[in-house]
Amino acid sequence: MNPKTCISEQGCPINLVGKTGQAVQISIHRPSHYICANRERILPDWKQQAFLWVVIVLQQSRCQLVECTAEIEIEKERLREKFMRFGCDLAFNLRDRSYLADLIDPRTGYPLLSHPGAIPHNDTAVVKALLKYPVIKNKCCVLVHPIWGTAVYPSVLISEAPPFIIESIAKDIAPMHGWKEG
Repeated sequence: MNPKTCISEQGCPINLVGKTGQAVQISIHRPSHYICANRERILPDWKQQAFLWVVIVLQQSRCQLVECTAEIEIEKERLREKFMRFGCDLAFNLRDRSYLADLIDPRTGYPLLSHPGAIPHNDTAVVKALLKYPVIKNKCCVLVHPIWGTAVYPSVLISEAPPFIIESIAKDIAPMHGWKEG
């Protein structure tokens, strides 16, 4: 079953499963108010785009990401690397089709393929704003997924490509990253 692209407050996620059984959800949204208000401060190279879309990639973690332990930091780095590989493939595929696209490094909050702006992007805040997921504030802000709890790693890609193109390419490249529709 191929869900059609939905653009709404909640989005219609593309549900994937990794080789080790962890779930992945990808959803496409209109930008949050924060991104609209601060676009040039986050992405200074992006000035002429009439429309932007935010691609949220949520990966289920092997453990709850609430504390700061060596095990949790290793898991966060593993999930960051998975996103960076997938996000680069998606962004370059979109760029090959002449659509501006960039992924935000979850660790720094700065774009990977564009010049960094004056302020970092906050993936957790954007997911909270667009998906309405609660956040626990301790040393860092932790999302609470409705099914996975705090075992969720958020990441974001931004593009001017239409949602149906983003969805099509994401589904095409997902299997190369060990993710299949579930």
